[in-house]
Amino acid sequence: MLLTRLKAESERKLAKQICKVVLDHFEKQYSKELGDSWNTVRIPDRMPSERHQIGSLKKYYLLNAASLLPVLALELQDGEKVLDLCAAPGGKSVALLQCAYPGYLHCNEYDSLRLRWLRQTLESFIPQSLVNEIKVSELDGREMGDAEPEMFDKVLVDAPCSNDRSWLFSSDSQKAACRISHRRKLPVLQIELLRSAIKSLRPGGLLVYSTCTLSKAENQDVISEILNSHSNMVPVDMTDMARTCSRDFTFAPTGQECGLLVVPERGKAWGPMYVAKLKKSWTG
Repeated sequence: MLLTRLKAESERKLAKQICKVVLDHFEKQYSKELGDSWNTVRIPDRMPSERHQIGSLKKYYLLNAASLLPVLALELQDGEKVLDLCAAPGGKSVALLQCAYPGYLHCNEYDSLRLRWLRQTLESFIPQSLVNEIKVSELDGREMGDAEPEMFDKVLVDAPCSNDRSWLFSSDSQKAACRISHRRKLPVLQIELLRSAIKSLRPGGLLVYSTCTLSKAENQDVISEILNSHSNMVPVDMTDMARTCSRDFTFAPTGQECGLLVVPERGKAWGPMYVAKLKKSWTG
C-alpha cells in the first residue's frame, strides 16, 4: 500500500510539473503534423548527472540516445577538421571525439552562459592529451562562414530550437507563453546559421543539421529552404541509417530522404530529434 501511494504521489508531482500552456500548444500543432505518432510520445524518468569538479574527469555523460544520430551522420574520419557551430552544452562534441581523432575540432557557442557550460563539459570529459586539438570560441554562428570560409571537412549545426521536451516542463506559464510566441522567429535564425555553416564548409564536405523539436517549420521547412536557395548543397539519403537504427528508435515520416525525425514512444523514449544531412558540391 505504501509503495502504491508513493508511486501515485510521484506521478501527481510529475503531472504538476508539465506546463499546460505548452502541452495545449503542442497538442494543437503536433496532432495535425504528426497524426498518430504524436499519441505515442511520453516523458521518461531521469537519472542524476555527476557534478563538475575542476581537474577531475567524469565517468559518464547523460545524453539522449537520439542525440548520437547527428554525430554518427557526420561520418567523422581521423584527421578531419570539424566545426560544432552551436556546441553547448557539449555532449555532441564529446561524442564526436569518441568517433574519431579529428585533426581539429572547433566548438563554438554564442550564448555566454551556455559557453560556460560547454567549457565545463569539455574540462570534465576531455583528457589533457586532446586539449590542443580543440578550439572554443564565442562567435555569433551567423558570422562563422565569413570568419572561417571553406575551413572545415564536416560541420554540425545543432541549432537553437523549441526544445520540446524541456519546454513541456516549464514551471512558469508566462515564460512558456513567451517561448511559444518566440518560436515563430526560430526558423529565420536556423536558416541564417545554416547559410553561415555552408560558407565555412569546404566543397565535398558534409553538413548535418539537427534540432530537438518535432516542429516541421524548424525541421523540414528549414532544409527545404536551404536546398531551394543553395544549388551547391545536395541532399544525402539517410534511409540506410533509419533502417539500421529502427530497432532502437521510432521514426516519423518527414517526406525527405535526407531527413529523419525520431519521436519518443513507449519502450523507445528517445527524442524528439530531427537530423538532416547535406553535401556541398564542387559546383553551384
